[in-house]
Amino acid sequence: MRTKPTKSSKINVITLGCSKNTWDSEVLMGQLKASNMPVMHESKVSKGDTVVINTCGFIDRAKQESIDTILEWSEAKQKGKIAKLVVMGCLSERYKEELQLEMPHVDAFFGTRELPSVLKSLGADYKHELIGERLLSTPSHYAYFKIAEGCNRPCSFCAIPLMRGNHVSTPIEELVKNAEYLAKNGTKELILIAQELTYYGLDLYGKRRLDDLLRALSDVNGIEWIRLQYAYPTQFPLDIIDVIKERDNICNYLDMPLQHISDNVLKSMRRGISARKTIELIDQIRQKLPELCLRTTMLVGHPGETEEDFEKLVSFVEQTKFDRLGVFQYSHEENTHAGSLIDDVPAEVKEERAERLMDVQRDISMRKNLEKIGKDYKVLIDRKEGGYWVGRTEFDSPEVDNEVLITATDDNYMRIGDFYNVKIIDAMEYDLYGEINASQPSR
Repeated sequence: MRTKPTKSSKINVITLGCSKNTWDSEVLMGQLKASNMPVMHESKVSKGDTVVINTCGFIDRAKQESIDTILEWSEAKQKGKIAKLVVMGCLSERYKEELQLEMPHVDAFFGTRELPSVLKSLGADYKHELIGERLLSTPSHYAYFKIAEGCNRPCSFCAIPLMRGNHVSTPIEELVKNAEYLAKNGTKELILIAQELTYYGLDLYGKRRLDDLLRALSDVNGIEWIRLQYAYPTQFPLDIIDVIKERDNICNYLDMPLQHISDNVLKSMRRGISARKTIELIDQIRQKLPELCLRTTMLVGHPGETEEDFEKLVSFVEQTKFDRLGVFQYSHEENTHAGSLIDDVPAEVKEERAERLMDVQRDISMRKNLEKIGKDYKVLIDRKEGGYWVGRTEFDSPEVDNEVLITATDDNYMRIGDFYNVKIIDAMEYDLYGEINASQPSR
C-alpha cells in the first residue's frame, strides 16, 4: 500500500556498504525530492518518519552490520519511534525470503534493481526524465559517479554478480549529461565507480570505450578532477593510461584491485591472470606514467592459500611498493565458486596475515609520505575538523586514502570545495601536514 508521508514527517535514508550503494541512495533521494517528498540522509528521526536502509551483503562483517542496523530500526518501529521501515540493497536482494521470515516488523524488502517499486512503496512515482539529478550525500564538490552496474567476472570469492547481475554500461551521452548537471551544481571532482571500470562499453558498443568516456567527461566545463576506482587487471586497456597522461583534469590515480600474486591462489580465485602478467602490467603502466598513484586491494585467507603463497604476496608488496593498499580477509560466501571449497585457513591466521601485510604497507606509506616533505601540491579542501582544514591531493580518494591537514588560524581561512597550493611540512603513515603556499585558491 502506498503511504505518502505528511508534511511533518520525513524519509530518512541510511546507507551501508560501498560507494555504489551511496550512488543508489542518492538517486533514490533525488527521485523523492522531485516528488516533493521530505527526504534526509542519516538524520535524526521523529515518530511519523519512515526509515529506508540501503544494505550491503558483500562479506560477513558487512552483512552483520546490515542485519544489526535492520534490527535496531525494527526495534525502534516496535517502540513507536518511527512509522515505517523499508529495506533495500544487496543484502535484501540476496536474502529477501529469509529476512522477511525473521524480521516481520520491516514493512517491505527490495533488491538492487527495484527502484520504481521502492518509490511506489513510499508514495512516489519513478521519474524517467531525471537524468543525473541526485541528492548528494557527499560534500557537493565531489561525487561518486557510477558508469555501469553489475559484473560478468567469475571471481570465485565474490557474490556481487548474485546481487547486482551482469555488467550493464550506461551510455556515454547519458553520463555526460549527468556530469554536466553535477558540474552546474558545484561538483568539481568525479570519482568513477563500477564493479569493473575497464569492461565499460563492451555490452553497448562491442568494444571497451572507457578511454572515449574519459575524454567526453574531461571536456565537461567545471569538472577539475576525474578519478578512477575499481579497474580490473585482466585484459587491462592500456590506452586509458594514455588518456590520463594527456588530460590535465584526470587525476594521476588508479585503483586496481589485484587480490593476490601467487599463481596457485590466482587460479583458484578464477582471476584470469598470472603473476607474470600482473607484474608486466604494473611495469607497463609505470613506464607509461611514472607519476601515477597506484592503489590496490589484496585478499588473504582464500581457501587453499598456503604460507608459501602468502610469503609470495608479502614479497610482491615489498618489491612493488604500491602507493596505497588495502587488505580484506576472505569471507566464505554461499553460492559462490569458493563457497564449494573448504574454508581451510583459520580465522586467526587470516587476521595475522592481514595485519602483517598492512604492517609492510604501513612502512612503505611512511617512506613515500616522507618523500613529499618540502614539495608543493594542489589540494582540494573537504572539511574543517579539530582545528585543521582537511584536504586531499590528486593522489588521494575520499575516506580511503591520505589526507592533508593544515592548521586553521585566523589568517588562513580556506573555503571548502576550493583548491589551494599547499607545501607539505610533515608526514605520518597516512596523513600529511601542510601550510598554504599561496593566498589564493589554485586553479
